[in-house]
Amino acid sequence: MTIPEKFLPAFLEEVVGDRFGRYSKYIIQDRAIPDVRDGLKPVQRRILYAMYDAGNSPDKMYRKSAKTVGDVMGNYHPHGDSSIYDGMVRMAQPWKMGHMLIDGHGNWGSMDDDPPAAMRYTEARLSEIAMELLRDIEKRTVLFKDNFDNSTKEPVVLPSRYPNLLVNGVSGISSGFATEIPSHNLREVIDACMALIDNPDLELEELMKVMRGPDFPTGGIIMGSDGIRDAFRTGKGRIYLRSRTEIETVRGGLQQIVITEIPFQVVKSRLVTAMENIRLEKKIEGISIVRDESGRNGLRIVVELKKEADAQGILAYLFKKTDLQVVYNFNMVAIVNKTPRQLGVIDILKAYIAHQKEVVTFRTKFDLEKAVDREEVLEGLAKALNILDEVIAAIKASKNRQDAQNNLVAMFGFTERQADAILILQLYRLTNLEIHSIEKELKEVQKAIAYLRSILGSEKKLLSVIKTEMTEIRTKYGIDRRSDIQDQVDELKVNLEVMVTAEDVYISLSNEGYIKRTSKLSFTRSGGEIEKTGMKEGDYLRHLLEVSTLQKLLIFTQKGQYYMLPVHLVPEYKWKENGTAIVNIIPVPKDDRIINVIPIKEFTDPGKSLVFVTRKGQVKRTELKDYATSRSIGIVACKVADHDAIFEVKLSTNDEDIMLVTKQGMAIRFKENEVNPMGRAAAGVRGIQMKDDDEVVSSEWIKGDEGELLIVTDLGFAKRSLILDYPIQGRGGKGIFTFEFKEGPRVKPNGASLVKAFVVKDELLLTAILQSGNRLSFSSEKTPIEQRKSTGRQVIPITKTDLITNIMKTD
Repeated sequence: MTIPEKFLPAFLEEVVGDRFGRYSKYIIQDRAIPDVRDGLKPVQRRILYAMYDAGNSPDKMYRKSAKTVGDVMGNYHPHGDSSIYDGMVRMAQPWKMGHMLIDGHGNWGSMDDDPPAAMRYTEARLSEIAMELLRDIEKRTVLFKDNFDNSTKEPVVLPSRYPNLLVNGVSGISSGFATEIPSHNLREVIDACMALIDNPDLELEELMKVMRGPDFPTGGIIMGSDGIRDAFRTGKGRIYLRSRTEIETVRGGLQQIVITEIPFQVVKSRLVTAMENIRLEKKIEGISIVRDESGRNGLRIVVELKKEADAQGILAYLFKKTDLQVVYNFNMVAIVNKTPRQLGVIDILKAYIAHQKEVVTFRTKFDLEKAVDREEVLEGLAKALNILDEVIAAIKASKNRQDAQNNLVAMFGFTERQADAILILQLYRLTNLEIHSIEKELKEVQKAIAYLRSILGSEKKLLSVIKTEMTEIRTKYGIDRRSDIQDQVDELKVNLEVMVTAEDVYISLSNEGYIKRTSKLSFTRSGGEIEKTGMKEGDYLRHLLEVSTLQKLLIFTQKGQYYMLPVHLVPEYKWKENGTAIVNIIPVPKDDRIINVIPIKEFTDPGKSLVFVTRKGQVKRTELKDYATSRSIGIVACKVADHDAIFEVKLSTNDEDIMLVTKQGMAIRFKENEVNPMGRAAAGVRGIQMKDDDEVVSSEWIKGDEGELLIVTDLGFAKRSLILDYPIQGRGGKGIFTFEFKEGPRVKPNGASLVKAFVVKDELLLTAILQSGNRLSFSSEKTPIEQRKSTGRQVIPITKTDLITNIMKTD
């Protein structure tokens, strides 16, 4: 009869939470995060101990890696062989470890991310400095624990006679935790450790005079001492790693960029490929070839440049766009008392010093036990040799070995340990020379005992021993710093000239919003006629600009937004092609409309302003430099009221007069500098006071009194009046009449509103756009010169049912 089964209810989230909690604890403590004392993850510690235990030391022959992996997996690490071999490979790669812990023989991979040969082909042994991690382990200096199947013992931590966590660094990801500790210079770390031993209250600033920052095995330049300081204080910080480069001049005056060191953890082959792709895709001009010349003499990547290329500019671009410069983020997490903690450098060093105090204390106790035991034996031998005849007689009279031992203890007062040593004493030790040797050894042992007891009795002496032994390691294994440290982070400014070939081109924008960039060669091959540009039926050209590919376009909309579009980003088309809708390049909303495009070379031009005019007569002036941006989305250019819209935007030099002309025939002329400069998002001030149903149709800039003002009505009536007839007034007034509309039942109308006004000094060719879509061209010379307040004459023959909607200059 079976015992009845009992089923207990359990919630899924509790079960999963419990299981995941156990799993997390395991991978944090036993897989991914290093111990603060020896700086090793469990798999690394097991590999090193297994090799040490098997006698695979640097003074012996290399041994197959597969044998080591098998020993580790069978005795200590019951996981996949690949994870063990991967850990072994990393410890044998000089570009990943500041000081390699494994001396590898064979193919152990490369900086190009080539994989190592299989473990059955490679051979390995412990490196000399790895022996310093294991030194004194046989003297009960560290705790041992049962392995996974209780068949043997393994160390909980290694003695680690130098601060390996900081010297070699570590990288790992576990559940909820990650760690990223860079390698540091062995000499500097040991010096910092000794400085902290001498002064436990040492401030970080003082410590950083000794230990300046990381020292990566691949060298390079570290930028950002503030980031190092943050990381050393809190365990988190950011620095920039830059390749070591040099610009060389070679035959024919050509230049080349030579790279001899790259940032830590950057794969060289991928870096070379990325730079080659930049050349192939012509993201910048000036690179002729990228070549990897690395070999036995070390790393060397050459970027050959074309004649007259900007070497510094290209190098800055490569720093910015490739892994030639990278960001390194400190995240110094280690296991302290079985718990993961984020630590600053002083905390790490103090934990290491505490570990070394334990190691040296345990070693001293072990040595003292051995020395005391040896002293007891030597004292017994010395005493026996002084009464040798009696001792021999007692032994001869004994029945057996045990009886002889008992007799020696009873008759002469020897201890059991001494009696045992006397019984196994070899006859040659009875010579006069050996007797003196025993007495000499006894004195030396007694001296050693006194020294060992003094270490245990004085912390100062204990710390002195630690310092002495670390100094020996510093002298033997110390190397010069590989990475240079630079206090400031260099700002990378890439000139547009580096990225874009300078070329004069045409930018055209149609009324329906189609834009294109056309080379002058295409324009010439198409006949060099503006009218022959590609256009949809019913569309017409509104803006045609002759610009350089190095310039930028400021595109303004009627709702007060603006967009910055570099000329070289405008898609290139032939002159007879339509182009592309501008909404494919910049996100102009459907309910908005472009009113002007202004090319800009430098936003820092002094004395330049942008002047905005709205339909309701508002005017605003803002310095050009306020519109510099690197954003491609819409930005507020001018605040616009709900019932209003931007009518005109002009790049101005601030020293002219502004003429505003309204739909109902009013005009005002005032000094531009009456409009004070305002912020980019300001709404502006009143330029002209109008009736509610009136609006501005034209804004013209005037310098002096030369020329005429040409105005055109919706019925094609036009006239010119002298600029002299428009005196300068104060901004914000009602202005003066510039046109008289004919009214009455028997009068032929000359129009209901003005469409456009132009300042004319020389002949202008104009094109009228009609409601029907037809276009009619005329010359300004065909319009009469009349009084300011006159009715004009019809110069464009149209019917009452087909009105003029716009008038464009025909350039």
